Amino acid sequence: MIATIAYAGRGVARPRYHANDTTRDVLEIDPQPMSLIDGRALGTTLDVQGFVLVLHQSNIIDFADASEVWSKHRQEIAELVKAESGADHVVVAAPGILRFSERSGKAGSLNNSRPARFVHVDSSDVAALDFAQRSLPDGRPMRRFAHYNVWRAISDPPQDVPLTVCDARSVAAADLIPADAVFDDPDKPEWSFEGLVVAHNPVHRWHWFPNMHRGEALIFKTNDSQPGVAHCVPHVAFDHPDCPADAPARISIEMRATAYWLD
Repeated sequence: MIATIAYAGRGVARPRYHANDTTRDVLEIDPQPMSLIDGRALGTTLDVQGFVLVLHQSNIIDFADASEVWSKHRQEIAELVKAESGADHVVVAAPGILRFSERSGKAGSLNNSRPARFVHVDSSDVAALDFAQRSLPDGRPMRRFAHYNVWRAISDPPQDVPLTVCDARSVAAADLIPADAVFDDPDKPEWSFEGLVVAHNPVHRWHWFPNMHRGEALIFKTNDSQPGVAHCVPHVAFDHPDCPADAPARISIEMRATAYWLD
């Protein structure tokens, strides 16, 4: 499938993007037609390509119930990431993030609820190390950490605005542009950290997983401290060019986990 991927241009010295008020973004968008591979036909791994689709049946009935997600789903995700990564310890410190496609009429109705509309990586190496150190279990030195995003479609398939992920092996360091990721929740003080936006490279290998359902989870790596394995996976939401007009609007939830290998 050919789809338009919204890359970041190189015309901004220091890009800046916001979780909610996107009118304040300082970011050049460079749309490029790219070939997307059906990831269901491939066997991928977290340490080679940087992502994997797994069957995972959650006990959560209503993913919009933030208290249930916080009290129960965090543990489900921690156990899933530990099993898939082989880590010694996994921490899920952040709440679930619900996102809605624009056609739903709900995009932007909650904090950080818009689909990610430009290619990015959640955190730079500097920010990833800082986050890992904050959640490190007391008294246990780490020899390795990795950050993961666990993405789940909770609306019925097909998705009008699916997620696509890029094979980490096809990403060069020069493609990654440091940027300020600003969290502007109206009810809290504004804060930011260093994320990455991604410039176009024709060798990028994009994958997507059509017709995802709530019994599946897409796990992808956003940073890894260990050399020689997949380091980070750029990702972005895109408009499915062949999605039926009457398909349900996408609703998804993502959870973020930090895995530790301890001495």
